[in-house]
Amino acid sequence: MADNEDINAYELLEIEPTATEAEIKKAYRQKSLKVHPDRHPNNPQAAQKFHELNTAYELLLDPTRRTALDTKLKAQQAKKLRFASYDNKRKVMMEELEKSEREFKKSRLDAHHEAQRRQQEEEMIKEEGRRLMREKQEAMSKLAEEKGKQKAKEEAPSEAPSAGPLDTTIRLKFSPATYPDLTTSENIAALLKRFGPLDESSIVLSIKPNKKNPSKPPKHATALVPFNKVDGAFAAVLASGRKNRGLDGIEVSWAEGKEPDIVAWLKERGHLGSGRENGGAAASGQDTAASSKAAGSGGAFSSFPDDLSFDPEPIKPPIPAAAAAAASGLDFESLTFMRMRQAERERLEREILEADAQEEA
Repeated sequence: MADNEDINAYELLEIEPTATEAEIKKAYRQKSLKVHPDRHPNNPQAAQKFHELNTAYELLLDPTRRTALDTKLKAQQAKKLRFASYDNKRKVMMEELEKSEREFKKSRLDAHHEAQRRQQEEEMIKEEGRRLMREKQEAMSKLAEEKGKQKAKEEAPSEAPSAGPLDTTIRLKFSPATYPDLTTSENIAALLKRFGPLDESSIVLSIKPNKKNPSKPPKHATALVPFNKVDGAFAAVLASGRKNRGLDGIEVSWAEGKEPDIVAWLKERGHLGSGRENGGAAASGQDTAASSKAAGSGGAFSSFPDDLSFDPEPIKPPIPAAAAAAASGLDFESLTFMRMRQAERERLEREILEADAQEEA
């Protein structure tokens, strides 16, 4: 049960408000016998009713609490009598007044909650703004730092990468049935000389015979072609498979399977570009010559020959380095790179032959 003052003890004991103490005790004994839990073991509400009965009994035996209860009951009765005497209009006015008071209290409470909500939203927006400002400042600082690094990198002198022995060598793949004339180094050189001077004597040609029907033309052929300059090799790679350049059905790629570092370095500085495939070897020579002139004999290119070119004459071992340099007119570094390139060509030739042998097996 709720609060003790909410119990109408007189109704619970079924007695009048003017009942004496003896009458209260008598009524309590009679009612307690009826609702005692021992008599109703299967009724879960019996204990609650018995407790309420005890509470009402104790309340009425306490003079102070009984007086408070009587006062409350009289006030309730008086209110009922007043309302009974009101006409319908006054009842409506009273109800509207009470309703207005309730709505006013509710509106004040809602306004308070709304103000708290707006304050929280404003704090969240301010915090979000501060966070975005910090992120923007950090991004701007990072961008400025990256620009500074990029500028310093661009302004700093950049050394050319070391020249590899196969930087000017390309790999051709074609079908001998489509190009029956490309079975000699002379014809391959004649096909590719439009892109620039090349070393015909160092061309490596591998033709795979038709395993199923040897009487038919071979299916595949591979050739390694060394150019004297990197711009000629670069122009040939760009013209791969192009009919207007005479390479329809011919796959042209770099000998090492990837673009040499020196080619990327030259392209970054505008010495090589996509226009080379249309302009041919003449335009290529101008760009490469410009790059060599800009570098100078004692600059970044001093570790390999000018114009990234190599002597087209084959190496004839074993001639002493000093004698070979004097005979060919090349310095010792150029001669060393020529030997490195020859050794790399021989390695690639062996790999091609081994691959063909494995496929036949």
